[in-house]
Amino acid sequence: MSLFITIILTGILIGVLISAPMGPIGVLVIQRTLNKGRWPAFFTGIGASLSDLFYCLLTGLGLSFITDFIESNQTILQIIGSLVLIIYAIYLFRNNPSRTLKPPTIVANSYWRDFATGFLFTFSNPLILFFIIGLFARFNFMDAQYRFYHYILGFASIIIGAIGWWFIITYSVNKVRAHFNVRSMWLVNRIISVLLFAMATVGFVLGIKDLFFS
Repeated sequence: MSLFITIILTGILIGVLISAPMGPIGVLVIQRTLNKGRWPAFFTGIGASLSDLFYCLLTGLGLSFITDFIESNQTILQIIGSLVLIIYAIYLFRNNPSRTLKPPTIVANSYWRDFATGFLFTFSNPLILFFIIGLFARFNFMDAQYRFYHYILGFASIIIGAIGWWFIITYSVNKVRAHFNVRSMWLVNRIISVLLFAMATVGFVLGIKDLFFS
């Protein structure tokens, strides 16, 4: 029984640690919580969590041909991912926050769009694969003595930890959402878009440098 508890706690911790760094997806979730409300942002986080789980499965199942492809093409993937973030940052900078602060009309398909955005934003950063490898090694997550049901429990715990993190973040940020007016949201949009643009530009420049000057 103690082994199962250890696997569950370790999996949840890995899921939280993968999601916790405030990268582009974290900034996007906060921005969507403030702009659109808690649930669109939460579905964005779910999409990001499933993308993280995909990379965890690649690491755990040892799909070397996929990991080799990612490693050999990480510069191109970094450039593409950075371009996507730059385009979104420009869109966000020009966005009118007064539209999003109106009571939203929930359309079922909008959640799917939020989910897809979170998945693709996270999936476009394959460098997280090496972070996951480090976490797996640090916590000895892939033990040779584990059976298949141990792995199922472990990966289920990872997704629970990741989704739980986004649940807490969106809940907490949503609590302060009522204190934001149109001018505040305009300022938040501008700040977040500049941060996204800066992070994406750095990634793009580093990718170009690695591609042509390494």
